[in-house]
Amino acid sequence: MRPRTPAVFDRLDLLEWQLCQRFANLSLYRPWLATLRMASKLGDWPAWVALIAIQPLLQPGSGTRHMLQYGITALIAIAVYRLIKTRLCRERPFITFHKCILCVEPARDRYSFPSGHTMHAVMFCVLTAAHAPWLLPLLVPLSLLIALSRVGLGLHYISDVLAGAAIGWAFALASLYLVG
Repeated sequence: MRPRTPAVFDRLDLLEWQLCQRFANLSLYRPWLATLRMASKLGDWPAWVALIAIQPLLQPGSGTRHMLQYGITALIAIAVYRLIKTRLCRERPFITFHKCILCVEPARDRYSFPSGHTMHAVMFCVLTAAHAPWLLPLLVPLSLLIALSRVGLGLHYISDVLAGAAIGWAFALASLYLVG
């Protein structure tokens, strides 16, 4: 038996489905779909693992410390994210509105809230802003594309993406506060 979705999410689903459907319909344009798929794949882990790994090269004096900070922050964020996701059990838009929203990318699970891709994108942007702000012209557009890809591919609601962004922001700020 599937857990019951909280009423607040039922209302959000009804408010968001039409906007999500319109946005997901943009994925019918092949160049845009290819862009969203690429952003989604990069945001899954490759971009962030690369960013963590190159910290010693980017900042010879403090890069190893930043590498550890980014890695530990990401691991803690993943643990909290999974706890939230498995407790709230909000189904993905393409599952809830299967006749209206097509999913053009495979999902690992049924649940959408919050967006882990967006959480990491925002978290790493905030950490990078504090340590290597010159990388932001590359990371900010990538992060925006990653967030858009989650809705455009039919995997998340807009509120999932906003919640993921807020969680990522909070983890980055906490990490910067605790570690510096």
